[in-house]
Amino acid sequence: MHYVGLAYFTPDRFAELSPEEVKALVSQCPPLDARMRATGKVRVSASLGDLDTWRTLRPRNGATHVSDGPYAEAKEVVGGLFIIEADTHEEALRISAMHPAANLGEDVGWAVELIPLPFYLPG
Repeated sequence: MHYVGLAYFTPDRFAELSPEEVKALVSQCPPLDARMRATGKVRVSASLGDLDTWRTLRPRNGATHVSDGPYAEAKEVVGGLFIIEADTHEEALRISAMHPAANLGEDVGWAVELIPLPFYLPG
């Protein structure tokens, strides 16, 4: 079974950190990412980049409306994602628990949401 993991953060809380605090937090991520990839079960892993470049497309009055994204109402936004292939739900949880957002950044609202994918078509 494949699972998608969505890594969340709270932009306002993250923005309150000093540059040194951001660097200290983010510098802890590569070893955790490497540990997760070393399982051989990670199919995709990506940061979603700068929120200022995001756009949201919605149908409106028969046309596609483009606006700044992410959703303005959300306090948390998805900042990264990963797709893993696991033999059991417990294995998926164990691998997901290695992600930086499941280990670090409690003060800035980091979290991981794990969602089973009933269908996955690798590219």
